[in-house]
Amino acid sequence: MTTMALSPTSEYVELTTVRRRHPLRWVSAVLLVALTAYALRDVFTNPNFGWDVVGLYLRDVSIFHGLVTTLLLTAICMGIGILLAVLLAVMRLSANPVVRSFAFAYVSFFRGTPVLVQLLFWFNLAALYPVISFGLPGVHLDANTLITPFIAAVLGLGLNEAAYMSEIVRAGILSVDHGQNEAASALGLTRGQTLRRIVLPQAMRVIVPPTGNETIGMLKTTALVSVLAVHDLLYSSQIIYAKNFQTVPLLIVASIWYLAVTTVLGIGQYYLERRYARGNRNLPPTPLQQLRKFFRTHAPVERSKS
Repeated sequence: MTTMALSPTSEYVELTTVRRRHPLRWVSAVLLVALTAYALRDVFTNPNFGWDVVGLYLRDVSIFHGLVTTLLLTAICMGIGILLAVLLAVMRLSANPVVRSFAFAYVSFFRGTPVLVQLLFWFNLAALYPVISFGLPGVHLDANTLITPFIAAVLGLGLNEAAYMSEIVRAGILSVDHGQNEAASALGLTRGQTLRRIVLPQAMRVIVPPTGNETIGMLKTTALVSVLAVHDLLYSSQIIYAKNFQTVPLLIVASIWYLAVTTVLGIGQYYLERRYARGNRNLPPTPLQQLRKFFRTHAPVERSKS
């Protein structure tokens, strides 16, 4: 329903809309809140969860060191993945069929095999190549010394992530109108300059949201490196509960830290999306704006200028 305020001269001075009431939405919201409260009460009052043990180890030094290792792995592997992804995306769009086929084969291989298998492969690389020379004369590196569990984790996760990120970057590049490339070419810009200064900045709107999801996914995927005995967050928890047999409380501790970090990353992703959507007329609303809109009865109506 629309309400209009009239002045003494019968001119419109304000135009607002009254939102339609939806009582069933409020009923469903109340039911969901009640069910959530009941579930939380049941969980927190259940002594089998060992909340006293959770509180004891939540700030444990070894758990904190494992968290730092997890964050370091996430940052390094995402950095490798993004850098290689840009290169692979450009190769996939190359006019050279050999370059294009190589990039396609890389993406197909790393997306087609489980990441856990890749981690174990890199960890056991010394069984295939005891000495690594990189084809250079006079270079003889011991693979057992060079490929530590941490390096194997970085190689496995970073190279695997590059395959997935390359498709995201390629989609972002293809989302930019081809006329931008033609205009840049008319101005005398090289393909590299066009990519860096024109195409990639515009493609960021498409690239950023899935990249945030990939970063959060990478944080959780690092839990797989526990099979390589890398002292990440999960492996640190496993070491502790192998000694005190408090399996569930220590898994809860690891889950709480994973949830806390992913929440922070999700907030950062949200505001990064808003930054790259500044040119868009419909910016995604902030949580505070959404809350105000939900409880607001009257909403202003934009009047067209004539």
